[in-house]
Amino acid sequence: MRIVFYEPENTFGQIRTGVLYDNKVIDVNEAYRSFLTYNEASASSADQLVPASVNDYLALGKAAFDRTKEAVSHAIEHQEDSVMLDRNLVTLKAPLKQGAKVICVGKNYRNHVSEMKSEIPDFPVLFAKFSNAMIGPEDQIQKSSKTNKLDYEGELALIIGKEASQVSRDKALDYVAGYTVGNDVSARDLQKRTPQWLQGKTLDHSTPIGPWMVTADEVPDPHDLTIKTTVNGEQRQYSNTRHFIFNIPYLIEFISSLITLQPGDVILTGTPDGVGFAMDPPQFLENGDQIKIEIEKIGILENDVRQ
Repeated sequence: MRIVFYEPENTFGQIRTGVLYDNKVIDVNEAYRSFLTYNEASASSADQLVPASVNDYLALGKAAFDRTKEAVSHAIEHQEDSVMLDRNLVTLKAPLKQGAKVICVGKNYRNHVSEMKSEIPDFPVLFAKFSNAMIGPEDQIQKSSKTNKLDYEGELALIIGKEASQVSRDKALDYVAGYTVGNDVSARDLQKRTPQWLQGKTLDHSTPIGPWMVTADEVPDPHDLTIKTTVNGEQRQYSNTRHFIFNIPYLIEFISSLITLQPGDVILTGTPDGVGFAMDPPQFLENGDQIKIEIEKIGILENDVRQ
């Protein structure tokens, strides 16, 4: 399933959960309510079992996904137009729970480490992004006046589906709810002026993710996905997740040994080579640039840059 978090037309701030199907958005809460009614069950339990809100829905993890499949199949089979919205009449928002931790991994592709003239790390390089930085697939990347070296980084992002603490590598993928596309936009001048990267990594309205979350069952091997990035139609990055230095089970084991992960938390798994900083001469993002990141089996994330 492609689970979306959307804002209906003329309902500013009311973000609901849906599933994308045939250029329609099926509202999962309403679809499950209809499913219960059809089966002569109490429709009042829909709000608890398949909540409309992003936070409540993601907190239920796999249980909510299983019920969603039932409801969506029922809505499609019975052609229930009342629970389906035209895709063009909604705004897609980031697949991100309010208050979620966004943990990023640096230096996770060998060729990227090489182009940045750095060293292969012995342990995953971790940093964080805060909620002020996170935007959705239909938002514009804000270019702060504080930077002249804004750069793109196309990345596979994973979303945690259940509480994870001290998770072993062999069980790690059981904790993944799904995958999405991320752009770890980085202000290189701010990032590199101190040993800590944070100031260059979490500027306001700078980091888009989306356009939806593809449930983990549809991505049986997240370590064989082509990833490519174009800027204004010019291909800049082209790689495959098989080139991770630290794969996803290792990352979940490592991170969960230090930090308890909650449903809805996001891990950005690192970017391949081809960033603007490493080009000769360097090519940084300017007002009006269009960045398109495509990951096989996941989708396309496309955002413009605005000063």
